Amino acid sequence: FGAVEFYNACKKVGIKPIIGAEVYVAPESRFERSTHGLQGASYPLVLLCENETGYRNLIELVSIGYLEGFYYKPRIDKEVLRKHSAGLIALSGGLRAEIPHNLNLSQAEKAHQAALSSIDIFGKDNFFIEIVRSGLKEQERVNPEMIRLAQKVGVGLVAANDVHYLKREFQKAHEALICIQTQTTLDDTGRARFNSDEFYFKSPSEMTALFKDINDAIAKTV
Repeated sequence: FGAVEFYNACKKVGIKPIIGAEVYVAPESRFERSTHGLQGASYPLVLLCENETGYRNLIELVSIGYLEGFYYKPRIDKEVLRKHSAGLIALSGGLRAEIPHNLNLSQAEKAHQAALSSIDIFGKDNFFIEIVRSGLKEQERVNPEMIRLAQKVGVGLVAANDVHYLKREFQKAHEALICIQTQTTLDDTGRARFNSDEFYFKSPSEMTALFKDINDAIAKTV
């Protein structure tokens, strides 16, 4: 929704704008409204526009997500991804995405098949395994497996950063916002939380230091 404003703001200060979206992909059909529930209803996937064709395809996919696939949130599926994949670069997504989710469940074969499916849809040059380091134990457990999977299927790794606030010191304010959204309080021990203050906009030097052991992932991001 903010693509034009974002594009113009970037151009004004000499930053290359990359338009994209985190879409949600139904595990089966976008028309399915079964017993998956909120957690199993969709997997996040990052799509970035490579050119005007990709931008038009992204608009189409987002529209389909709202008009045909909405279930808790707008969703698409692999059928429409296949039809509208031209000009798009796909990143495998964060912890809740299909590949890391299955790896965290010790379902390596499902994760492998999901990677092969994405390669089939986008091509090896336009699909990347995304590595995020936000200080979460689940990430520490799954990232080595993500790296091995990328090597196994022959796709590139990209270093990514899951950003929810601008500066590290904004973490407490972000927690308060989550409490407002979920109708809980900061004193509630069972409230939704991120369990890390690493979800801020990191500088290039911070990202390079964070991924110094896999420099190729930084190079691929660039």
